[in-house]
Amino acid sequence: MRILITGGTGFIGKTLCPLLVSQGHELVLWTRQLNPSLPEGVTEYVNQLSELEPNSVEAIINLAGAGIADKRWSTERKNLLISSRVKTTEQLVAWIEAQTVKPEVLVSSSAVGFYGEQGNNAVTEQTQPATGFTHDLCVAWEAAALAAEKLGVRVCLVRTGVVLGKGGGSLAKMLPAFRLGAGGRLCSGQHWFPWVHLTDMAKIYAWLVKNKQVSGVFNASAPNPVTNAEFTKALGKALNRPTIFPMPEAVLKVLFGEMAELLLVSAKMLPQRLIEEGFEFSYSEIDQALAAIINA
Repeated sequence: MRILITGGTGFIGKTLCPLLVSQGHELVLWTRQLNPSLPEGVTEYVNQLSELEPNSVEAIINLAGAGIADKRWSTERKNLLISSRVKTTEQLVAWIEAQTVKPEVLVSSSAVGFYGEQGNNAVTEQTQPATGFTHDLCVAWEAAALAAEKLGVRVCLVRTGVVLGKGGGSLAKMLPAFRLGAGGRLCSGQHWFPWVHLTDMAKIYAWLVKNKQVSGVFNASAPNPVTNAEFTKALGKALNRPTIFPMPEAVLKVLFGEMAELLLVSAKMLPQRLIEEGFEFSYSEIDQALAAIINA
């Protein structure tokens, strides 16, 4: 298929694009970068949707969005987090509407933040969410994508957990302290940490494009979530380093402000629909996943 990808130069895109190319797909990236560093196997990009040849795209993967943990959540930053997701998605749907031959599918990112604080409850795609900024952001983001259903396009929404992989994402920010033996659990460490290996994250997007019988919401996280304390222990084990320095909640809130909720929210997210539909994870256990990443 010929697939349009937004956010393709990011952490997930750099792994997803080579996977799609290896499966025989032809890719074109929509990016606002004038001279982007293209992922392996990608040679074509546009800076404006108007540059695309009409009716030339059979599928769309929407990964676009400013990094939610890159900066403190000022009012200005919150507005950017919303606009970079919602407005981009709205532009995609408007472009789809203008095509006489529509793409078959739109696979659009969302996040575990949809659910908010869930304590120790198992979180499936049917779980009722708790209110908060990340929930409101995800609701608007998903609604923008779902508008494509009225145009006859199959829509899949990917509520993503914490993506773990080499060379980027949250793990890259954690590793310096943990390598020095200065890492530790956050507060009590009892809040749930919905993780997913980068390889599986890329596989999920490719699988949703391929499997024409599936649509709707999918939790994208490993089938065995862990608490923050369990994750901390596993990362220390993978690095052969102690993890004895817990980070108190008060310090987190001083360092990160409102964004500290990203680090402390508890969501025991399970990929119920992916498993029911037959998706197979390469990395189901945190020890296995972290060992593969650290030793890569």
